[in-house]
Amino acid sequence: MNNLQQTDDLFFTRTGLDRAAAEKIVDQALDNADDGELFLEYSQTEGLVWDDGKLRSASFDTTQGFGLRAVSDEATGYAHAVTLDEHSLKRAAETVRAISTGHSGTMALPPSGTNQAYYEPANPLQGQAFEDKIALLQEVDAYVRGRDPRVKQVSVYWSADWQAVQIMRRGGWRTADIRPLVRMDISVVTEQGGRRESGHIGFGGRQSAARFMNPAEWQSMADEALRVALLNLDAVDAPAGEMTVVLGPGSPAILLHEAIGHGLEGDFNRKQSSAFAGLMGQRVAAPGVTVVDDGTVDQRRGSLTID
Repeated sequence: MNNLQQTDDLFFTRTGLDRAAAEKIVDQALDNADDGELFLEYSQTEGLVWDDGKLRSASFDTTQGFGLRAVSDEATGYAHAVTLDEHSLKRAAETVRAISTGHSGTMALPPSGTNQAYYEPANPLQGQAFEDKIALLQEVDAYVRGRDPRVKQVSVYWSADWQAVQIMRRGGWRTADIRPLVRMDISVVTEQGGRRESGHIGFGGRQSAARFMNPAEWQSMADEALRVALLNLDAVDAPAGEMTVVLGPGSPAILLHEAIGHGLEGDFNRKQSSAFAGLMGQRVAAPGVTVVDDGTVDQRRGSLTID
């Protein structure tokens, strides 16, 4: 099945929500609106925490729901529910339709479609036995402890997500996406001369769980968490006051996002409230600095086939 067929099964066949009825409700809700869509979502999430030589917790969650949005000029109406049925969708439509009362808008064109996909739709929660995942966490723990006698504590967190979404616009336009996501975090505590320090690393992507079972994938990451923990044993306090901060490439670029990311967002520039407003095409960074925010890198956790 392709993504649309698979999400049709999740959102309509299994729930009893009639697709034709949903399309009619969306058409009515977005009548006279400038933009808007119905966003349907289903997700499965698994989390495992290994700490102090034992499995501390294991969780599995399944969620589903929808969000309905309508945009008229500067106003946005939004309603959501966790129940996928005609009654809930009609109630949401009544809420968002109020935003377009007295407004005569022209629906924005849908985005152009492509055949590009930046990840496979396989579910990372399937294909690997629960026992194999526990064995992996044990193996990581034993590996790190065996690297240096100063290691006092190892914590490993494993998470896997599988998200299915379908977007429906007025006129029956639809698109769908299946989004896998796997992540592993390793934290290490070391001790020397009565001083304890820690190191941490997180890594993952939109790929299968099998890749993370390969020691070649996780051992280098575990080594890095241990390296930081050992380095911190000899670290000294940073001096007070202003200083130059050097940002290196890496994930998830939070410092960069907080420093300039919000100012680059569309609404702030459209409303001329950003320091970057009106500077399209001009250099705003120091000479030699180029920043690319790319959501199309294969299998990276920040990439999306549709958005």
